[in-house]
Amino acid sequence: MKLYEIAERLGCKLEGDPEIEISAVATIEEASNGELTFLSNPKYSKKFAATRASAAIVDENFSSPIKIALLRHRNPYLAFARAIELFYNPAPIEPGIHPTAVVDPTARIGTNCSIGAHVVIGRDVQIGDHSVIYPNCTIYPGARIGSHVTIHSNCTVREYVVIGDRCILQNNVVIGGDGFGYAKQDDGSWYKIVQSGTVVLEEDVEVGSGSTIDRATVGETRIKRGAKIDNLVMIGHACVVGENSLLCGQVGLAGSSKIGKNVTLAGQVGVAGHLTVGDNVVATAQTGIPNSIEAGRTVSGYPAMDNRLWLKASTIFQKLPEMYKELGELRRRFAELEKFFNNLQTGENAREVR
Repeated sequence: MKLYEIAERLGCKLEGDPEIEISAVATIEEASNGELTFLSNPKYSKKFAATRASAAIVDENFSSPIKIALLRHRNPYLAFARAIELFYNPAPIEPGIHPTAVVDPTARIGTNCSIGAHVVIGRDVQIGDHSVIYPNCTIYPGARIGSHVTIHSNCTVREYVVIGDRCILQNNVVIGGDGFGYAKQDDGSWYKIVQSGTVVLEEDVEVGSGSTIDRATVGETRIKRGAKIDNLVMIGHACVVGENSLLCGQVGLAGSSKIGKNVTLAGQVGVAGHLTVGDNVVATAQTGIPNSIEAGRTVSGYPAMDNRLWLKASTIFQKLPEMYKELGELRRRFAELEKFFNNLQTGENAREVR
């Protein structure tokens, strides 16, 4: 594809030879002649000087240290994401139901759907048009799945779960498993509480591999429109995740947590149950959130505190051994001074007696 064609399709301003032929996209380090790369993070500027790419997508104000064709865009990362689509050829998907699939006669399957090998679809399931279910998935009775949904292999969608249009479930996802609910009995044993609720994924939600979203005891667990959930995320019963929020790998939400819209929970963030994280909150990696967080804050550490305070505290933490040593020396010197003044006071008292 000619470079000018790529510029037009991505909405970029072209600087350089428009006739350059581009065959692929690649990272700064791996790109070679005939390939397109990108730079969105300034910390990679030094590596950019050594790239062998024929062209690069960069910010509107970027000053290139080398002579190379540039595609300028206000959001180079987004432009590069779209460039990948120009060259990526996904595996073809054939509509139809594989002969080994087990589909209940009461299930309603939309037009142009693809149902893979050994898929099991229960009674009264509804699946919208153009949806794809890869091999070895199980769709429990009463589930509702929208149009243009992609469910990758080995996923389980439990009974009465609702999945909106254009959602994506990566491999080994479980939607609607039982919430963790038990009542203590008089003899000390645990009585299992029936999890009678459901899970609702609104439109354009993506759930990463190995993640689980539990059904509510009563009512629903709801993941709102456009939310993106990474791999190995655990969402407890009756939680709510707001629009366009981002939950990174190994995040855990205890039951009845309420996450606002446009929230980012970085890797291994833990949120205690029955609390609220406000809109536009950012929690950095491994933050522990035991209390509700007001909208717009950036928090870190455990217990979660303002990010700037945490940065200062973490700097001090690294100096604790040195500070402890200095404190010991101060204590020793103070003890010597105390002994000196005690001796001095004792001598003065002796003179007064004489």
